[in-house]
Amino acid sequence: MIRDDDFIQSDQVPGPSKEEIRCLVMCKAMITSADLVVDVGCGSGGFTVESAQLAKKVIALDKNPEAIKITSKNVKKHELEEKVQLIKGDALKVIQNLDPFDVLLVGGSSGDLSQIISKGIEKLKKDGRIVITSILLETRVEAVQTLKKMGLSPEVVEVTIAKGKIIKRGTMMMGRNPITIICAVKKNL
Repeated sequence: MIRDDDFIQSDQVPGPSKEEIRCLVMCKAMITSADLVVDVGCGSGGFTVESAQLAKKVIALDKNPEAIKITSKNVKKHELEEKVQLIKGDALKVIQNLDPFDVLLVGGSSGDLSQIISKGIEKLKKDGRIVITSILLETRVEAVQTLKKMGLSPEVVEVTIAKGKIIKRGTMMMGRNPITIICAVKKNL
């Protein structure tokens, strides 16, 4: 896993997701060296870079040109250019033009979560995995409902991380935003 400080960041682009969250998402995604991964809403590229270390190829999508720029810088910094394809565009349009893939990571959806999940599952290969991260309560509810409507059995994990900050008197635990990780595996649908 890559430390948070090893990512280039921007005030205009969210992320990267904290390293503990990236670690859990990578475990849930079960990425292998044969996998094609699609990262929707790549932000600053935390999941893109972590996935590229494991996968055959990663396609990272974002509407925000600044996100594509920051992700590109992080991909280059970690010398993964040959394994990552960056696409600036609307996820719904891009996904429908992709070949089938093994893993779908959804970090940002610009309000199109249900449609992204539905189109993504159509393109997922059998036994493909989908992992959605959410900081909003409404997003997690929408993700679970959509996966269930699609015939999948979602697993839901809420994660609350606190990191220690050394102060004069001792170690103060500093809480981070709770994150919900929703994942499912596509069986014969």
